[in-house]
Amino acid sequence: MDTTPAGLPAETESETLEGLLNRRYSCRGFRPEPVGRPVIERMLTLAQRTASWCNAQPWKVIVTSGAETERFRTGLAAYAAANAPKPDIPAPREYRGVYQERRRECGFQLYESVGIARGDRAGSTVQAMENFRLFGAPHAAIITSDEALGPYGAVDCGAFVSTFCLAATSLGVATIAQAALASHSPFIREFFALPPDRLIVCGISFGYADDAHPANGFRTTRAKLPEVVTWAEA
Repeated sequence: MDTTPAGLPAETESETLEGLLNRRYSCRGFRPEPVGRPVIERMLTLAQRTASWCNAQPWKVIVTSGAETERFRTGLAAYAAANAPKPDIPAPREYRGVYQERRRECGFQLYESVGIARGDRAGSTVQAMENFRLFGAPHAAIITSDEALGPYGAVDCGAFVSTFCLAATSLGVATIAQAALASHSPFIREFFALPPDRLIVCGISFGYADDAHPANGFRTTRAKLPEVVTWAEA
């Protein structure tokens, strides 16, 4: 039997990882009770094991709790309602082909779950604004990178976000990674007094899931291997 360095069967570890990946989802409805500081620190400690280019570990994280989350939520929602997006990292130029199809599938599932009909622009705008209210989460994590590291720093931060979300899932904490928060980088930079050399990559809202919230009732699909893998073999 193949075993890991820890002496566990290799299949057991892969099944554990598979279980976490299958349970993790983007939560869009949270209960108000906060996550304890020891649990948050455990999530962050696990995420620190994320691999990075040349071991640069470019991410820095700001975590809000309590009244500071409420102040951030209120200010960001008001700012987003009155200002056009201005992210530090440019948004995708376009979603085309299968990428647009996947994006639409997710959007249609979300809108259907909360009772927004296709073509209801007013309703979809109201739902989109929930991003800036953190979907009611008691905590937000803001992820930044050193601007000198460019795309590689952002890629490393993306890996950190993925590990953070899996670590949270392992501890019963729900998450949603949000590029929407970074779309208003000027507000975030001023709110947290960030220096200009820190690029705002994204935010993560997190807390305990409200399982009764309709927006938490759907799951997105994943592409099959033939759609994403090319085998180069002799």
